[in-house]
Amino acid sequence: MKNKFLLMRSLPIILRYIFVYGFLVVALYPLFWMLLLSLKTSLQAFEYPPLFIFRPTGDNYIALFFNSDFFRYVLNSVIVSAGAVFLSFVIGVPAAYGLSRTSFSLKQSVSIWILITRMIPRISFVVPFFVIYFKLGMIDTKYGLIIAYLTFILPFVVWVMRSFFDEIPKELEEAAKIDGANSLQCFLRVALPLVGPGLGATAILAFILSWNEFLWALVLTRMNAATTPIAIVNFMAYEGAEWGKIAAGGIIIIIPVLAFSSMMSKYLGRGMIRGALK
Repeated sequence: MKNKFLLMRSLPIILRYIFVYGFLVVALYPLFWMLLLSLKTSLQAFEYPPLFIFRPTGDNYIALFFNSDFFRYVLNSVIVSAGAVFLSFVIGVPAAYGLSRTSFSLKQSVSIWILITRMIPRISFVVPFFVIYFKLGMIDTKYGLIIAYLTFILPFVVWVMRSFFDEIPKELEEAAKIDGANSLQCFLRVALPLVGPGLGATAILAFILSWNEFLWALVLTRMNAATTPIAIVNFMAYEGAEWGKIAAGGIIIIIPVLAFSSMMSKYLGRGMIRGALK
């Protein structure tokens, strides 16, 4: 009877572990498969049944960095993503603070308009952007791609950061103003330090959004400003797809995101928790 009671108490814990590890297997298996594929030769990639035990090779990675321009594409992705995130924070964080702290008649309308710009499919902006960029000579330029990325990153930053600023009691800033601080000092010295975790979490998500962007890079670039998603597509030709290089490129694309996320992981956790509590 006692054993049965202990089993009933431990059953939820066992089910919880089964669910967690099952989810991890399902989520990580594609990454595991891509890693195996990147270490196979062209013949091994098409073996059936698939090979799980084989002699790994680094030819696909060597071909990417020494026999192609893949490193240039990676550098373009870093520059464009970092530039888009930086500009979106420079513009979006003060805008989010202003929406959170000021009151005016069109405040709700402005907030909804910002949200709508984030909800509209990006494909609807492709033709106008291409025509404008072509006439201005901005096709295949990094700064042009950064500006295009702002169309979907900036509204995201504004809406997420506004929720974090709303959590800060206004009494803190009122106390700072009594001590002689102006509005800019309240923003820089009171509000920003308190939303540090939110800034970190938003930066990670905005970087991932820009790093994985494919549509704008496909339409607005050719060779000079093309990013890594475009480079991987180039390995899919009419003669066939070079699956080993595609898998190796996918692994390389993941590494910067993992590195940046690991550096900001503590802020991501705190930011998510604060958002959930709200």
